Amino acid sequence: MVELARLESVCAPKGYRGFESHSLRYERSRCWSGTASVIHPQSEDPVTAMSRFPTLRILFLTLLAALSTQAQTVVSIKIDGSINPAAASFVQSSLEKAVERDAECLIIQLNTPGGLLKSTRVIVSEILEAKIPVVVYVSPAGAQCASAGVFIALAAHVAAMAPGTNIGAAHPVALQGEQDSIMMAKATNDAAAFIRSIAEKRKRNLAWAEEAVRQSISITETEAVKKQVVDFEARSLDSLLAKLDGRSVEIPSGTVTLQTKGATVERLEMGFSEKVLDILSDPNIAYILLMLGVYGLLFELYNPGSILPGVVGVISLILAFYSLHTLPINFAGLALILFAVILFIAEIKVTSHGLLAVGGVISLLLGSMMLIRSESALEFVEISWTVILTSVAVTLIFFMFVIGFGVRALRSKPSTGREGLVGEVGESLTPLNPEGHVRVHGEIWRATAVAGTIPKGVKIRIVSIENLTLRVEQVQ
Repeated sequence: MVELARLESVCAPKGYRGFESHSLRYERSRCWSGTASVIHPQSEDPVTAMSRFPTLRILFLTLLAALSTQAQTVVSIKIDGSINPAAASFVQSSLEKAVERDAECLIIQLNTPGGLLKSTRVIVSEILEAKIPVVVYVSPAGAQCASAGVFIALAAHVAAMAPGTNIGAAHPVALQGEQDSIMMAKATNDAAAFIRSIAEKRKRNLAWAEEAVRQSISITETEAVKKQVVDFEARSLDSLLAKLDGRSVEIPSGTVTLQTKGATVERLEMGFSEKVLDILSDPNIAYILLMLGVYGLLFELYNPGSILPGVVGVISLILAFYSLHTLPINFAGLALILFAVILFIAEIKVTSHGLLAVGGVISLLLGSMMLIRSESALEFVEISWTVILTSVAVTLIFFMFVIGFGVRALRSKPSTGREGLVGEVGESLTPLNPEGHVRVHGEIWRATAVAGTIPKGVKIRIVSIENLTLRVEQVQ
């Protein structure tokens, strides 16, 4: 009680009474009057004064330890697929949310074969300028961090890999066609400079980073740790948090020490708009939507008034053009596809015996091959050959069916009108000598015998028609 009174005499202002006992008031009065042998508030600071009282010191340190070990929040996101505008937007929004939640760090669980260079640069820039530490964790087992993913992993404040993963293969490749040696050299040098700047910023293995670009090497997680490409290996997210705890990293505002042991993990998912953009950013989806739009319009033109094919076609075309807007498009390839559509439409109106349709199929194939052209050889974006060949084959089969049906219709015997009656069999209603009446298909016609006289009630065959008069012969 005396110790509490003495501490209160240091910390409480003179004149304060509150809820205190008589003994407390007495001890405080002695303190302020100078008769008590305690520290004077002007001679010692509160921390020094508290150190003289073991009971309160233990209580204070216990409270301080409890506050310091309070569970922190870690924000985690997952990128499983190509690096595209949707992935870049997801990383940007996740970083903003992590900062708002005062999270210890943002963990990006990465599994990617690569993606668009523009989106990669956006993500790398966001990571390098992030206000909180960013951790890239290549997972789960069997995941890869290739092409554009290498740049993102090296840009992280801390990079880790799960067992059974690999990183590398960032050498530029030619997509949708071969590049000449000069353009390839330019792309390789640009990629090498880009990855060197990132590795130097994060103090990672510069030599390996350049080899990953120039020689397209790829290494396992164990080799990556030994070569100081990544910081460590982590078997799970809990293991990652334990190894991150106590690690110091540099952010724009200074050095921070991570406190992630036992932290609460808040997982963020893509929003609806980001999921839609992610789906539409797939070049195969964009191409399929484009083909559906073309087929829908063609069916509507072949069968005017069907409505449904036209509606589906227009919606598909609008989504296809939105999707193509997010991708590096070769306008020559798009022009060839549109020219193929024109040829298909012309085939409907013009009798070309299939030549326009063949030209349309060839134009469609060439345009599909050229449709996606990367802005840089670093980009891993292309249309699957399976999708291209399937679409062209379906188009070819469709027009072969339509053209074949048309040829058979031209060669077939007319079934209506005057031409449709020639060769038909009927019955004579009156003797034809040479004129009389006959019944054909339930209709009564005036008829003339081609040769001789035809008696009543016998089978006759129509030879020709002249001015609504049938010329017939007797069926033997």
